[in-house]
Amino acid sequence: MKRRTLLRFLAAGLPGLYLAHAANAAMLRGISSALSPELPNGFFEPDWNSLSNYKTPDWFRDAKFGMWAHWGPQCQPEAGDWYARNMYMEGSSQYKFHLKKYGHPSKFGFKDVINTWKAEKWDPQGIVDLYHKTGAKYFMALANHHDNFDLYDSSFQKNWNSTKIGPKKDIVKGWSDAARKRGMHFGVSVHAAHTWSWWETARRSDKSGAYAGIPYDGKVNENQGKGEWWDGLDPQELYAQNHPLSENSSDNGMIHKQWDWGNGVSLPDKKYIEKFYKRTIELIDKYGPDMVYFDDSQLPLWPIDDAGLKIAAHFYNKSIKEKGRLDAVITGKILDPDQRKAMVWDIERGQSNGIEPLPWQTDTCIGDWHYNKEVYDNKRYKTARSVIHTLIDVVSKNGNLMLNIPLKGDGTMDDIELGIVEEIGKWMRENGESIYSTRPWKIFGEGPAQAAAAALSAQGFNEGKGKPFNMEDVRFVTKGDLLFATIMSDVKQPSILIKSLSTGNPYYPKRINRVELVATKMPLKFTQDEQGLKVFFADVGSLPSFAVPLKISSL
Repeated sequence: MKRRTLLRFLAAGLPGLYLAHAANAAMLRGISSALSPELPNGFFEPDWNSLSNYKTPDWFRDAKFGMWAHWGPQCQPEAGDWYARNMYMEGSSQYKFHLKKYGHPSKFGFKDVINTWKAEKWDPQGIVDLYHKTGAKYFMALANHHDNFDLYDSSFQKNWNSTKIGPKKDIVKGWSDAARKRGMHFGVSVHAAHTWSWWETARRSDKSGAYAGIPYDGKVNENQGKGEWWDGLDPQELYAQNHPLSENSSDNGMIHKQWDWGNGVSLPDKKYIEKFYKRTIELIDKYGPDMVYFDDSQLPLWPIDDAGLKIAAHFYNKSIKEKGRLDAVITGKILDPDQRKAMVWDIERGQSNGIEPLPWQTDTCIGDWHYNKEVYDNKRYKTARSVIHTLIDVVSKNGNLMLNIPLKGDGTMDDIELGIVEEIGKWMRENGESIYSTRPWKIFGEGPAQAAAAALSAQGFNEGKGKPFNMEDVRFVTKGDLLFATIMSDVKQPSILIKSLSTGNPYYPKRINRVELVATKMPLKFTQDEQGLKVFFADVGSLPSFAVPLKISSL
């Protein structure tokens, strides 16, 4: 096979072809070795051992802060996360909401909710411009959720995607174009591997009341669509429910125990797996993301199938082929130490309690993942202070923060969210030097908050469970010869003491010659003795809100 033809096959997304032929694979190794000599075999194969040669690109390590539009048809009801699953749980708050707003799920299911979603006020460039101004260095768009609806021009989910139903817009392209116009790295999040079991609730029926025993719409098919808006479409392409139920499917919480495809979950068939694989490869090839976030334990469909491994190898190899270097990022959850070498470990709504040896990411949201008007009405959003504290703490431990601001169904954010975003942006513009392109120090920090930190639970979920930060809490990072020490609170007194920087400390043996306020670049008076580094503030009223970064040097 000619070199040019082989590369064309690679770009077309056919990793199995070159793996099937040793001669062609050897040629590809030679090509890729020239582009990326750090890879022992020249290119990645779809197995954990090969993928463990992965190295996180510098762009991701330098970026530190990204923002996410976790936005799709489940935002249209404005009733919170996992709406498409929970609306089929009799008696749940979202079931009751659905009855009142739309009617019974035997008559008006989630397929019909999708049809009402028009995204009529969506302005991707306006949103991305705001996030860029806020300080985000990368932007991620939801490509599909567990509801199985593709938010892009999908050849393999050709009838149930946002260009054909609902907004009739290519959502991923809109976000991608906007991010690239601002020079931001672009990512996509993929969640649809779990549709198979996630949507089993749609096959239930009420146990009591006027609709008792009448099935919800989770099993309807194209033969039942005559005269309906979806006439000619097969809802099973969306719901994917032509299979036996998982064990204990009636237990609403069981899915969390079955997320790793164990504990009696119904296993997807080859057709479902192949379709997911093709959809994801097309997404990568058509939109060229720099990053793919998988909402899975490890990689999609692992360990029951190697589809996720094939996708990862393809994505990495595509980056090498097109850029001459490995510039791609994949994230996954609940990774063991070896798997963390193959991709970036993602912690949902939580953070590590120490410096991690490899770069990682926390993803969180100021409210529900999908827009929830009750959160707005009751003013239950995270504050800008909370977000900034999370960012500083995560960065001190070798991590990144990716933040979601839930958008309403029409594509806009509410006034409270806008205020929070603007507050975050103000702090980042003044203090971003202490965040971007930094690396962890010998210790991540000092102070009482860490002693009360909660352990991780499953894929994360330990945020907000410890003590609030105060002026005794400090977080450290480095940038070249500079040390940044951030006081994790508003400073309301004329001096603070950083104990880890006492004379004779084992971490910073050099003599400190300058301490500077990052926000203003003004030098500060200080003393250093066996108690610590004492820094003095002439005007505490002019210090940054939320947290106060200091730049320390021996020059």
